[in-house]
Amino acid sequence: MADRNDITVTPEQREPIGAALANLPGGVWVLTSDQEERRMGMLVGWVQQMCFEPAMVTVAIAKGKAIMPLISESRRFALCQIGDADRVMHRKFSQEPEPHEDPFLGFELVHPRQVGLPILKTSVGYVECELSCHMDVEGDHDLFVGRIISAARFGGEPIVRLRESGFEY
Repeated sequence: MADRNDITVTPEQREPIGAALANLPGGVWVLTSDQEERRMGMLVGWVQQMCFEPAMVTVAIAKGKAIMPLISESRRFALCQIGDADRVMHRKFSQEPEPHEDPFLGFELVHPRQVGLPILKTSVGYVECELSCHMDVEGDHDLFVGRIISAARFGGEPIVRLRESGFEY
């Protein structure tokens, strides 16, 4: 039997794998976190509910993103779901912020009573989470698991998308 690490995907296998992965629907979310006076936000697409009781979600974050230490240190994060027509948030949070820039300046925020993470008022809804687990997997993303401590749905239609290939954003 082959060692797990010896299994590779051949170029011939990559195309059908990418086509199958492209059928997995995804949303577009702004992942937010803060630690002391520093706030950050970034777009993420790989968010999934994973438990009913307690209610939990997973989010995959590309390795090396500046928001990862904030989540690890504060032990909390929020996910604000972007509406189908909201191009401003999509454009703003698709780029890494400049060091010491507050990406939420100019956006109206809602401040939930639980832990007060940045929640974008124009989002379709949000979940605010306490970090339950961080997994450094053998891949280009890490997995963060959060126990939902507050949530709301504001209304509007969320972005739900399928990709051309499971190997491209």
